[in-house]
Amino acid sequence: MNARYTDLEEAPVLVTGGASGIGAALVSAFAAQDARVAFLDRDEEAANALLASLRDKVRHRPGFFKVDLADIDALKRAVTDAVGALGGLRVLVNNAGWDDRHDLDSVTETYWDENQAINLRQIFFTVQAAAPALRAAGGAIVNMSSIAYLLNMPDLPSYAAAKAGIVGLTKSLAGRLGPEGIRVNAVLPGMIVTERQKKLWLTEEGIAAMVRRQCVKRVLVAEDMAGPCLFLASAASGAITAQSIIADGGIF
Repeated sequence: MNARYTDLEEAPVLVTGGASGIGAALVSAFAAQDARVAFLDRDEEAANALLASLRDKVRHRPGFFKVDLADIDALKRAVTDAVGALGGLRVLVNNAGWDDRHDLDSVTETYWDENQAINLRQIFFTVQAAAPALRAAGGAIVNMSSIAYLLNMPDLPSYAAAKAGIVGLTKSLAGRLGPEGIRVNAVLPGMIVTERQKKLWLTEEGIAAMVRRQCVKRVLVAEDMAGPCLFLASAASGAITAQSIIADGGIF
């Protein structure tokens, strides 16, 4: 059960990549706080399934805006539309990412650019598009990074580079936006086991091996990321900015 943050009631919140996985858990968690939530994603089927699951369970039905975040012009329009529908913006959660496995010898320039466009570039331009509304209200930005770049993983070079870049971007944005009343922090999830990950590459043996490395001896799931994000979005973390919180069950 997540804590209750009364300052998030009625707060306008925007989540990127909110249709499934961690993003869906975040949309659900903010909606359970009675926040007014909008989310961006390109997976309409998953978005509709999420909305159906929340029907009659939350005060405010989240708004879904379909967009390819790699298309910067479309992204900017979607942010503008979402902010308009919400009537402002106080919390931005940059959750969207693409943890596709790739090998050093097979990566092309096109693949590298596509990977960075989804995992890093769109975060900057989402913040840029959302900044006027955030400046008007004050508030918080939470960027989802990953412990992947700390693990020396051999099959995620572009992804790891982007996730390390998010930490640097977070600190720079915190310095730029702090004087304007906007806090910026990052969350670094560990191995979060989702249905997509199990379908694509996670095995029971691999999951068990990671749990053995953790201090917390259980599988981490998407809902485990809701608490850190709610905290960083709320007034409870009002003195915290330019920080990276590792939420990995105690690997680091």
